[in-house]
Amino acid sequence: MKKIVILISFVLHINMNTQSQNKEVATLGAGCFWCVEAVYDQLEGVISVESGYSGGTTENPTYKEVCTGTTNHAEVCQITFDPDVISFGELLTVFWSIHNPTTLNRQGADIGTQYRSAVFYHSEKQKEIAEKQIELVNAEKLYDDPIVTEVTPFEKFYQAEDYHQEYFENNPENSYCRMVVGPKVEKFQKLFKDQLKK
Repeated sequence: MKKIVILISFVLHINMNTQSQNKEVATLGAGCFWCVEAVYDQLEGVISVESGYSGGTTENPTYKEVCTGTTNHAEVCQITFDPDVISFGELLTVFWSIHNPTTLNRQGADIGTQYRSAVFYHSEKQKEIAEKQIELVNAEKLYDDPIVTEVTPFEKFYQAEDYHQEYFENNPENSYCRMVVGPKVEKFQKLFKDQLKK
């Protein structure tokens, strides 16, 4: 995994934003949103992270509906960040490192379309960066299998129920948090220790 971080970081200079607006949004799906939120909350330059749903057909979906797999929504995090501090490319470097982007509609024991790997891009620049990074990772064969991450235009984001927000922080003793979220966060902290909020 460290090899992925080093390789992608090497080419980030070609992906840096040329026009800073001081605030941009990224919408990413990488399995359970509790894991994704717990990681991105800690990155320097990230302003806020909200857990929710994107990519489906049902308006104002509930968690219960999304879990059935019939709404076609993915569990995502909507990340507001300062591009002067952290680029979209750097956010994606973290993204590839915190989940397995080669498993279709699955992350570990979490199975279903709601757990799919997805980048819902907000601009053509975000799309270009995501596609270049996927091409790079596949070309270098950093995974045994090709990346299956969905790269699709962002349409709508529905914020998840209040109890899902900051779930790991508020429920550290939950068994899923101890067995799944906690180890992911620890691994992330080691890989990206220089990019954590002070």
